[in-house]
Amino acid sequence: MEIREFRQTDQEEVISLWKDCGLLVPSNDPLKDIQRKLKIAAELFLVGELSGSVVATVMGGYEGHRGWINYLAVSPEHQRTGYGRLIMESVESRIKAKGCPKINLQVRESNTDIIKFYQAIGYDQDIVVSLSKRLEKDN
Repeated sequence: MEIREFRQTDQEEVISLWKDCGLLVPSNDPLKDIQRKLKIAAELFLVGELSGSVVATVMGGYEGHRGWINYLAVSPEHQRTGYGRLIMESVESRIKAKGCPKINLQVRESNTDIIKFYQAIGYDQDIVVSLSKRLEKDN
């Protein structure tokens, strides 16, 4: 798998992958999420390409205090092949190079398989309450 930065021409394929992986929710417009990401640290939006097709994605971020991971996806037919680990190592390396001391991420607690994946690659569960406030409605 070749890991590279997202290109605008990847957009439809990326959104289709996110849909196949169950990452899309009604309150988030994936087109808007992509456009927002491209405005800030676009170099941390990575795709994994295999035989000309996008089979993995990750959106990384760093705001000067903590790194963040969003939209980690590996196509269902390529899961459990090491591609998730590879793309995470790549984005972690890029975030660390920016001086980031810690990466955070959020996972729906019902998604036990991805929680196990993150634990297997060294992430620990923080005992916190996640709060949010929507400043712009997507839908």
